[in-house]
Amino acid sequence: MTTTNTEPKAHSHGLGQIPVSKLDTHGSSDVNDFPVPNGREEEWRFTPLRRLKGLHDWKGAADGTDELVIDAPEGVTVEKVGRDDERLGKAGLPVDRVIAQAYSSFEQATVITVPRSLVADKAITIDRKGLGGTAFEQMVIDVQPMAEATIIMTATGTGVRAGTLDIHVGEGARLTLINLQEQDDDAVEVGQHNARIGKDASFKSVVITLGGDLVRLSPRVSYEGRGGNAELYGLYFAGDDQHHEHRSLIDHNLSHTRSRVDYKGALSGAGAHTVWIGDVIIGEGTEGTDSYEHNRNLQLTDDTRVDSVPNLEIFTGEVQGAGHASASGRLDDIHLFYLCSRGIPAEEARRLIIRGYFLDIVNRIDDEDLRDHVMEKVERKLAAHE
Repeated sequence: MTTTNTEPKAHSHGLGQIPVSKLDTHGSSDVNDFPVPNGREEEWRFTPLRRLKGLHDWKGAADGTDELVIDAPEGVTVEKVGRDDERLGKAGLPVDRVIAQAYSSFEQATVITVPRSLVADKAITIDRKGLGGTAFEQMVIDVQPMAEATIIMTATGTGVRAGTLDIHVGEGARLTLINLQEQDDDAVEVGQHNARIGKDASFKSVVITLGGDLVRLSPRVSYEGRGGNAELYGLYFAGDDQHHEHRSLIDHNLSHTRSRVDYKGALSGAGAHTVWIGDVIIGEGTEGTDSYEHNRNLQLTDDTRVDSVPNLEIFTGEVQGAGHASASGRLDDIHLFYLCSRGIPAEEARRLIIRGYFLDIVNRIDDEDLRDHVMEKVERKLAAHE
């Protein structure tokens, strides 16, 4: 794979300067605090607004319906709550107009609670099938101190969806969240995931984006105590005319916190477009933070577009580790030649290389059946463009 950076890596190390972050960590639940985007704004310049189905300037009533099925093990509670529930909005506020609109418009939220010290004996599954129309959603996942859980969320079906997922990982708790985007080809999904990580807590996120016409996800992490660890992994494969956009932000607002971000993408087919924005802030006065982010993209056909922008802002000299990298390119002809020279047909060699390319992300999923499911979906997309 030949590697080339698709966008300059933006640095703002801030030493000796007034520490003013260019990476916004604040937000608002009031949609009127965000102007209607025109596509020239930094946060919207890669997103095709016309394909948002009006979400960026919504004036109608939500008319969408979903089938939502949640299977939780004994001890885990699932509730429907009203807008006045005090647990809503504490992990983070909306940071763009679409998410603010969703926050202003939802009627009921779903709250899933893993109580203190409970080690869930099986994964919590959340299956959402869109049945059409436009819907605004809010969900809270509260993993209380010393608890452990794995959650598998799957989005399928059609329609236009926007909303927020708030994630609380309490002191000493551990959460693995696997999020599969497998919507129909006409679906639109815009989501913001806010994770607050407690002292000595661990959060692992694996996002798999394969479906939808337009999917724009914004995972955001901040810390509530020292020793917090966040690992964000992602796999996306865009086909004909699909737009997949992932915009992560890690805010190292406390000392002795750790993060790793590793997203891998592939593109094949006319008009396929992927965007990865990786923002990391290492805050003023912090010590011993350790952060690294990496994005790689594999362009399998000529008529695809990749935008990859890592941003790192450091406002302290006491950093244990910080870095980022971004690379995009084509299959390495040498690798293909090597396999073909040993009798492997060219198309099979191509599939083997791509399978290996994604394997380290897929292996972050502990469930063997789910790993096989993801790789089967990837191979179907490969076969569609051979």
